[in-house]
Amino acid sequence: MPRYLGVLLEIGLIVFCLIECIQAPPGRVRNLPTWAWILLILFIPYVGPIAWLVAGRPTAASAGRSVPWPATRTAGFPEYERPAPDDDPAFIARLAAAESDSDDRRLLAQWEADLRARESRARDAEQQPGDGSDGLRPPGTP
Repeated sequence: MPRYLGVLLEIGLIVFCLIECIQAPPGRVRNLPTWAWILLILFIPYVGPIAWLVAGRPTAASAGRSVPWPATRTAGFPEYERPAPDDDPAFIARLAAAESDSDDRRLLAQWEADLRARESRARDAEQQPGDGSDGLRPPGTP
């Protein structure tokens, strides 16, 4: 088992460094071009991957970042950093002053009255066959 540990370590290091080298932005790789780093990682065991980690891979400063994570608690989503509307006293005052609720109730009552009137007219028209002037056909006509 210890004999295979070195081989597994080498393969893991090569795979890690190779993936990282391929994904690195070409302008940010240090000291050698990307293709040279790939050849170095693949053909020189242990030394190539370690050299990539030490001297080739982009640093956080060269990648244009000062820290590897966002500086805010909300992971860079500004919509979570804004205060909620119910935290704003002016918003709450506008809600209290608005009488949209009473307007909505009045409109709903009007719609219900109109619906009841149309239903009663439709029931009356069904009970009394008309001449068709009310838009309803007598029963049994196509």
